[in-house]
Amino acid sequence: MRWDNLAENNANHPIGGTGALFAADAVTTRTFDTPEFRGITFHEIRARSIVNRVPGASRMPFEWTVNPYRGCTHACVYCFARKTHSYLDLDTGLGFDSQIVVKVNAPELVRREIASPRWNGAHVAMGTNVDCYQRAEGRYRLMPGILTALRDHANPFSILTKGTLILRDLELLRQAAEVTEVGVSVSVGFVDPELWRTVEPGTPSPERRLDVVRTLSEHGIGCGVLMAPVIPHLGDSPDQLRATVRAIAAAGATSVTPLVLHLRPGAREWFMEWLGRHHPHLVRRYERLYADGAYAPTWYQRRITRYVHELATEYGIGPSHRGTSRRLPGREPRPPRDGSGPGTEPTQLTLL
Repeated sequence: MRWDNLAENNANHPIGGTGALFAADAVTTRTFDTPEFRGITFHEIRARSIVNRVPGASRMPFEWTVNPYRGCTHACVYCFARKTHSYLDLDTGLGFDSQIVVKVNAPELVRREIASPRWNGAHVAMGTNVDCYQRAEGRYRLMPGILTALRDHANPFSILTKGTLILRDLELLRQAAEVTEVGVSVSVGFVDPELWRTVEPGTPSPERRLDVVRTLSEHGIGCGVLMAPVIPHLGDSPDQLRATVRAIAAAGATSVTPLVLHLRPGAREWFMEWLGRHHPHLVRRYERLYADGAYAPTWYQRRITRYVHELATEYGIGPSHRGTSRRLPGREPRPPRDGSGPGTEPTQLTLL
């Protein structure tokens, strides 16, 4: 594995990176003989940077991310992040599901990097690559330290997750929401139990995820739902879409955003292999639908989005409104010394 060769452009670091993200002699490999982690290998590393800038060509509606893990035991067959495992010479299929990189010093790095004079309080998105509340978080407990640092600096942030473990940190989320903008979204692409068991085998069920939405809402933390992915020919019938939006509305979601399945390199090969085993009659249809690249045709995306929006209106789910972030007394945004840092306006992940 190429631990010592994993380098990132220095421009991606808010305080001027140091080349490779970590060195080979900083890696500790562990396995745990417990039912929830059987067959999983954890590679504990001490990262050199954790707050990273999103590449300019990205479609993501945010500029800065924190990802304390690489690889994900949720094992979603469509996960777009699978390609990132190839950077470490790790397998993007089963390896992505079972070889988990843990940045054990993530909390201290977040605190240090957002305290830098060059950091000016930009919005930080979490859970946008792999889930920060996957099963590993139950053992490593990185998120409480990260949330505490963001709260202490009144730094706006958002979290996207399929994990119910986020409820463990409910009090920290409440405290952070008192001083800054906090956005939480839960990913629920469908409520079909059979589809869930085959394409998202390591995740909590859609019902349990919607319970998270309900609980957060009951405690005053508005929660949107990223209805992702909508899977062509398997989860996109009018009845399936209606059932999903109805369940999302019943859970008290503030908003719903549909996102059609996209198949980037790394994920595409693994998903198509799965499709050939479970639904071979759909392989040719997918090859035609995704013939032009990673994304379904625009006409198809628009059709799904329009119908989900109509259902959201019918069930009373309104669009989310951008909030105003608050900062600690006396803390004003500081422009970066070299003019290359992010702007002062936080970006909001979501929604309708």
